[in-house]
Parts: sequence; C-alpha cells; structure tokens
Amino acid sequence: MDKGKKRKISEENRVFNDTWTESFAFSTDETGLPVCLICGEKLANHKKSNIARHFQNKHTAFAEKYPDGDERRKAVAELMRKVNMSKNNFKKWVKSANSTTYASFVAAQEIVKHGKPFTDGEYIKETFIKISEHLYMDVKNKKEIVQKIKDMPLSAKTVKDRTLKMAENISKQQIQDINSAVAYSIACDESKDKGDIEQIALFCRYVNSFGPQEELIELIPLKNQTRGEDICKAVLDFLIAKKINTKHLVSVATDGAPSMRGAQKGFVALLQKALGRTLLSFHCILHQEALCAQTFPPECTKVMDVVIQIVNKIMAKGLNHRQFRLLLDEVESIYSDLQLHNKVRWLSRGEVLKRFVTCLEEVKTFLASKELTFAELEQPEWLEKLHFMVDMTAHLNTLNTTLQGKGGTALHMLEEVLAFERKLTVFVKDLQRGTLSHFPSLREFKQSHDTINLEYFKSAITAMQSSFGKRFCEFREEKNTLSFPVTPLAIDPSLLNMTAFAGVSQPDLEMELADIADKDIWVSKFKCLTATLEDVA
Repeated sequence: MDKGKKRKISEENRVFNDTWTESFAFSTDETGLPVCLICGEKLANHKKSNIARHFQNKHTAFAEKYPDGDERRKAVAELMRKVNMSKNNFKKWVKSANSTTYASFVAAQEIVKHGKPFTDGEYIKETFIKISEHLYMDVKNKKEIVQKIKDMPLSAKTVKDRTLKMAENISKQQIQDINSAVAYSIACDESKDKGDIEQIALFCRYVNSFGPQEELIELIPLKNQTRGEDICKAVLDFLIAKKINTKHLVSVATDGAPSMRGAQKGFVALLQKALGRTLLSFHCILHQEALCAQTFPPECTKVMDVVIQIVNKIMAKGLNHRQFRLLLDEVESIYSDLQLHNKVRWLSRGEVLKRFVTCLEEVKTFLASKELTFAELEQPEWLEKLHFMVDMTAHLNTLNTTLQGKGGTALHMLEEVLAFERKLTVFVKDLQRGTLSHFPSLREFKQSHDTINLEYFKSAITAMQSSFGKRFCEFREEKNTLSFPVTPLAIDPSLLNMTAFAGVSQPDLEMELADIADKDIWVSKFKCLTATLEDVA
C-alpha cells in the first residue's frame, strides 16, 4: 500500500503571522526567519507551535508580567524599539557601503567572538573562495557570488578597524542603557597586566527592559601610583568623560585592600566624599570567602604543599608523566592523569587533592619505581589530614562555585554564606558523633585505621566558623535592605538603608506599605513579583 510522500516544511509555504509579534514576542530577521525579541534566538521555520512552545517554555516570567492586552502590547513595542535601534545603529556605519562591507563586519565580529587574530580574516576569505568554487558549481550566477567574496575586505587592518567601530558602538549602547536605568552599581577590581601596568577593571550592574545586566564597561590603566585618590580620580574621570550619570550610582563593591577600603584615603571613602553622599559599600564576598578558607591549621596547609611537590615531580618531566599515565591505564584507574595545582584558581585545590587521594596507591608505586621517597605518604597523622582536606575543600568549592554563578544577587550570595555557616555547625556535630557522614574521604580512611584525631579537625572547623562569623559585616548589616525587594511587606521600612532607593522618600514609602499591607490583592501581587524576580535573577 502506497503511504505517499511525507510533507516537507520547506514545501508548505508557511509565512509569519503578524499577530505572533504581540502574542509571542517574535519578529522576523533579514532572511525572513522568526526571531525572539526577548532572547534573540532564531527558529528554523514559521511553524506556530514551535514559536508558541519557545515562548511558553523559556519566557514564562515575561508572559506573567505582561498579560495579553495593553501591557503585553506596550512591552513588545519597547522590545521592538530596542531591536530596531540596535539594527539601525549598526546599519548607520554601512548605509553608504555595499553588502560586501556589511559582510566584512559580520566576519570581523565572528573573528573577535572566537578570540582569533585579525590576520585570520585573509585566511577565512581565501578558504571561502576555494569552497565557493565547488559549492556554487551548479548555480547560474556563480561568478557573481565568487566575485562578491573576492571583493569583501578582510585584511588584518580592515578587521581591526571593523572591531574598533563595533566596540565603540557597543560602548555607546552600554552608556545609553546605564543612563536609562533608575539606579546602577559598580565593582572595581585592581590587577596587573603582562606589561606590569595596574589596571582597574570597572564592572557595572543595572536593570533595563531586558532584565538585569552586568558588564565590564572599561579597563582603566594606572600608569603611576595606585593610591586610593589615584583610583578614585581615574574612575570619576572615566564616568564624567563618558557622560554616565553619577546621581544614579547607589552601590560600590571592591576588594579589601587599604587603597580601596581605607577609612579616610581609600577609594570608597574618597568616592563618597566626591559625590557628596553615602553609597552602599561592600567588600567583595568572594574575596572574603577565600580569606575564610585560608584558616586551616599550618599542618593542613603543609599537606597541600607536599601534594603539590609530588604532583610536580611526576608531571614536570615528560617521560615521568607519560610513564605514570601508562601505569594508571594498566590498573584501570578512575582517572587517567593527575591535575596540576593553579595558584590563580583557588578552586583547583580541591580537585587536585581529590584526584591525588583517588590515585594514591598508584602514586606510591610510581614514586617507588623512580626511587623517590616521601615519608609523609606512610604517616597516618599526615594521611588523615590529607583526607580531611579533601572533604573540606570539596565543601568550600561547592560554596565558591555557587557564589560565582552568573546573575547572583547580593542577597542570594549572603544567604549562601549564612547557610554554609550553619553547615559548619553540622560538620562539628558530625565529628563529635564520629559518624563522619559529611566527610566521606575521612570516613573511608578511618575504616582502615584504628583511631583518628577528631578533636583536631573539630577545632579546625570551629576556627573557620569563627572567621566566617567575623566577616561579611556590610552584607549582614544591609540584610533587611537586600531582602526588601523579595519580602517588602515583612520588613519594617524604618530598618531600610534608603541609600539603595534612589529618589524615594522614606515617609512616603512607609505610608504606601501601610496602605497595602492588609490588602489581599497586593499581597498576591508581591508574591507573583517575587517569583518573577527569582526567574529573572
């Protein structure tokens, strides 16, 4: 029985329905394909079910915030305006040029996106020409197509020029978005480049019509001194030169260096003095967490030193490294290699220790074959500290990874730190009971040894807990203010730091909250808003 041919989407002549723009926040790109106005994702065809599925699965927060009707229509119109403005800004550069010039911008953008050298433009062009000779063999206007490719300017100088123009345009768009925000925050981080020149990395966080944004807006070189006044002058000079409105600045985050946080001459103090008002000021929560993680007793720190020394002995010489990998293959080890410790990446510490312990017997065998002796590998006191460090660095790595997650709010990060403090109490009780439920590596070691010094490990965790308790002061002090957007009706407005609420009067805020606190419709609205904030963040 003939089942007939299956339909092909390309043969169904589907077209984009204009009503989908308002219903699903979709439009069409230059090629006529549907593209999402919210996230920019492009779909392969005009199938309504695919467009609807994308909107319902990926943009539920948008759908709830802007229900069908005037609210949805206005929100979509604003998205369309932003998209069209972005397109127009790009097309202004090339309005007097032909399609090959436009194509060279696209190629330059891809080269930069993938971190390739500018000279790759000529290589791409040459490859494209050779491919086109065969790819368009059956196309009538093959010669015109190949000639277009040959005419496309992609020299290293052209790619560089295109990149500079696009970077300039992006900077302009960033500044427009920052100035359109009701409030914004900055973070400053100081580090040296390979030329030994101090650079201030200036980050900005704000909210626009596309949701929360956090971006690097500038690398500011400090060619002379790096005092607080030098940093403050450099940052203010940049903000003024770029015409960024400092009246909307509400918060600043830095590391804990005296040049940044000195009470009188630190960057933050001088910035507040220059602006004539107080800002929300935070010592970077990741830096503080890293400092807390360094409170291990000296004996535990030495364990890490010995492990690094052994790993370097094995991996420094190519022959040793290859022979060790062969040994791991022969015994079918779970890992095929050790991992080098990277001082820059603190997170590497836990993975190095975990992998070292897993391959410990193979390491001993290999060292013996090379007549290399490390007495610590046979000492139970040293080994129990090694297993303890494996477990604790794993817990710290989990916290560190969570804190580094993109889009995390100050409240979310503070809650993670407070939760970890509670976990430290759980760890101490676990050691007191001797169950070691949260110390799998140490528990496994205990099973093959008579006794281990649990009191020593308990005191190590208690010291770390004390360090955590003494830090994160600014975050703890501002917890009510940070929690307000999530639970506005549960917090006494008199406890809020009004610095965070640009242009808001505290008496007016108190009256508004009193007015809506017992109205069910507003309580329900705030619950929906909280869910939306969680999705956006």
